[in-house]
Amino acid sequence: MTLKETMSALKKMGTAQNRKVYKRHGSGDNVFGVSFAQLRPFAKKIGTDHRLAEQLWASGNSDARTLATMIADADQYTATTADDWVADISYYLLADMFAPVIARSKLAKGKLSKWTRSRKEFVRRCGYDLLACLLKDHPEKLDDATCHEFLHTIEKQIHASPNYARHAMNMAIAAIGIYRPSVRTQALTTAKRIGKVEVDHGETGCRTPDAASYIRKAVSR
Repeated sequence: MTLKETMSALKKMGTAQNRKVYKRHGSGDNVFGVSFAQLRPFAKKIGTDHRLAEQLWASGNSDARTLATMIADADQYTATTADDWVADISYYLLADMFAPVIARSKLAKGKLSKWTRSRKEFVRRCGYDLLACLLKDHPEKLDDATCHEFLHTIEKQIHASPNYARHAMNMAIAAIGIYRPSVRTQALTTAKRIGKVEVDHGETGCRTPDAASYIRKAVSR
């Protein structure tokens, strides 16, 4: 599909109600309001098309950028283009969608180190999303020592970190506790010492869970 055809299809799929919802979550005004129930099959129909993904991302439209993360080829990112994309993110959902793409790439470990150290809210969020993705889907890319180091860093930095980054850092603790049994005790201890993590989710129903409780529930299942 061409960019023009894709953008036209996205616009037709959008609804006023979804636009209101997405704006409340921080999408910005450049959004059609396409549901994920429509986006996912549409992405499957297109298949992997990195050139189109780059064009969609460059459009600045939130739905187009979400679709871009679904059809991008992880192996075609360079260190520079990955940094360029993450620097564009100003919406937590896009950080959550982009992180799994980079987790599949050869850039994962380098970007994990760089982005988790960023002072920028959504770059740091994407970095800690990336950590959770690696723990879940690519555990061979991390060792226990790295997990211990991240727990130490999160404990020191979480309460002073930017708003949406705090949520991802909290969920990274949960991911360590769930997917790395050998470090679970430390994850639980760290979560207890950190205590309640305050995150302002705006006018939405989103919540940031207690990491220790989240770990215990997930492991029990």
